[in-house]
Amino acid sequence: METEGRYTLVGVLVLLVVALMTLSIVWLTGAADRIAYQSYTIYFKQQSLDGLAVGSPVKMRGIKVGVVAGYRFAQGGDEAVSVTARIDEGVPVHTGAEAYIKRNLVTGIATVEIDNGPSGSPLLADAPRGERYPVIAEGLSDIDKVASAASQLAVNGAEVLEKMNTLLSDENQTAIKKTLANLHELSSHLAANKQGIEATLQGLRDAADEFRLAGASINQAAVRAEGSMVSIGAKTDTALNGAIAAMTQLQNDATLISDQFVQLAETGTLEITNISRDVRTTADALTTAGQHLNNPRAILFGPGEEQLGPGEKLP
Repeated sequence: METEGRYTLVGVLVLLVVALMTLSIVWLTGAADRIAYQSYTIYFKQQSLDGLAVGSPVKMRGIKVGVVAGYRFAQGGDEAVSVTARIDEGVPVHTGAEAYIKRNLVTGIATVEIDNGPSGSPLLADAPRGERYPVIAEGLSDIDKVASAASQLAVNGAEVLEKMNTLLSDENQTAIKKTLANLHELSSHLAANKQGIEATLQGLRDAADEFRLAGASINQAAVRAEGSMVSIGAKTDTALNGAIAAMTQLQNDATLISDQFVQLAETGTLEITNISRDVRTTADALTTAGQHLNNPRAILFGPGEEQLGPGEKLP
């Protein structure tokens, strides 16, 4: 019984030691790291990682701010290498930060250099979908920028040389020679006709002077014509005002004459009506007298029985 009690105690102690060691390892590998560091993922596609190893420093502006915790080939066909960087938790990494490989030319040891984003941008804290840690974009080192610029310069130089070769082809050289010969001939003719050209230029200057004088004369004539037109306009306005007054007077006189003609016509019509009535009365009397003169007997002896009217009797 005593022996079994010892075994039980030893077993409990062993289990307790194992548990403590497990907790220590978990704390050292996980919890302590999460408290002291912030992990980021960097995908390198264009840069070589020669000289980079686990534990290599991660720097920002030349100051060590973390270490490389590990790297592996990323899944997919782009052959990128995923590098996990542990950076001190107190170091702010902003959105827009870029990482590149900086290599010592003598020793060949590589470090990860981080070019932090703008200070006013938010912190890089959120991990993209499908990622465990926030992702820092891949950038270009100064050497890579120089190499890229040199490569682009070489390409541009090759294009310039190709264009120069095309420009200096046999056909273009022949054309350039002909052009130079024509220019030489033209300059010779100009030199030979120098006096004539000077005379022509002098004639052009004289013509310009005459045009300028003519322009001044035309300007003066225009000013005089403008004054004459203003005077004529004033006289025309006076004449038009007089004509308007005469027309108004003529219209009034015509209206008065028309009224008098109307009155005369009315009076004449009345007089003619009276004259017509008198003429008709005179005609009736003449007709009656004529009828009596046609029968003298009736005038001397009076009317006969056949001429008596109804109810009339002879005396």
